[in-house]
Amino acid sequence: MRAGEYLVLTINPGSTTTKIGVYAGEKAELVRNLSHSDEEMEQFKGKRVLDQLEFRLAAVEHELAKDKYDLKQFDAIVGRGGLMRGLPSGTYRVNEEMLSDLRLTRFGDHASNLGAFMAQQISRDGGGTAEAFVVDPVSVDEWSDMMRISGTALVERHAGGHMLNTKAVAKRYAREQGKPYTSLRLIVAHLGSGVTTSAHENGRMIDSQEPGHEGAFSTERSGGLPLLKTIQLCFSGKYTEKTIWQALNREGGLYSYLGTRDLRDVVKMIDAGDKKAALIFDALAYQIAKDICTMAAPLCGKVDAILLTGGMTYSERLVNKIRPYVEWIAPIVLYPGEDELQAMAEGALRVLRGEEQAQELGPEAK
Repeated sequence: MRAGEYLVLTINPGSTTTKIGVYAGEKAELVRNLSHSDEEMEQFKGKRVLDQLEFRLAAVEHELAKDKYDLKQFDAIVGRGGLMRGLPSGTYRVNEEMLSDLRLTRFGDHASNLGAFMAQQISRDGGGTAEAFVVDPVSVDEWSDMMRISGTALVERHAGGHMLNTKAVAKRYAREQGKPYTSLRLIVAHLGSGVTTSAHENGRMIDSQEPGHEGAFSTERSGGLPLLKTIQLCFSGKYTEKTIWQALNREGGLYSYLGTRDLRDVVKMIDAGDKKAALIFDALAYQIAKDICTMAAPLCGKVDAILLTGGMTYSERLVNKIRPYVEWIAPIVLYPGEDELQAMAEGALRVLRGEEQAQELGPEAK
């Protein structure tokens, strides 16, 4: 510990970046975004994500050495939780069951799968004194079976979205209120490149809308679409599976209508008198508000607060457009932006301080 505080290293691997943070308690001492060039990543083209492990580790350990950090200093190493079996929310110790899930890539081969391996290896490189964790992985799933029913036996709904930031914001609000998270009934709307709106009761995320595929559109994702027209579009002969995926997941939403993913650009267009931009902006606020109202139903309308988070929450104009639609449900509290590195550190600190028990994956039920 440093001056009475635990020292925690957090690692968030993305497709072409590795973000790292060093936290003494909740205070960030170091935050870096390590970019990996196209030339560097070319060597891994066509390979599994795990083939990048040694390359990513070398980049992180080099950066820490530049700032005079000794790996033995850390009390915990936290990696971004990847795609594995559905899990309750929490902080999980990295163990062989977790690593086996990630090696098999049954649920997808994504850069976040590297997080647990990196945490474990850096702990070992430091002599094994630091515990290795992941916090609220992408695969957090606290739904009842009823929530999985979609409307056809061919397709099942599944939990997904911005679990790490959503859970961190809910717990932060509870701490600020001096109440247990388990005692609150909350609606949390993460407004970023994707929109995740979720209902929280008794410390569980009991329902949510998958970003990009259900509910509101966002800066680049289409959200829920009219089904029959979407089927016709897919089979029109104009698109391949790859191009339709790109159109709906990276070039949908604001980008599709206005050619920008930046909400600030849209505001400038509106201020310059662009009526189309004003219409799309109003539709964005309206669709987000509908999602929030939808999440009041699982809570039977008894909601303590509506929490807005994510990058779009920085837009006062957007928040003010949303307010009239939803503030009759519960008070609105803002947590602009997202800080996944901070959320990962907070998860480890809760365990180190004895505020919560670390969980571990056991053998998967057959």
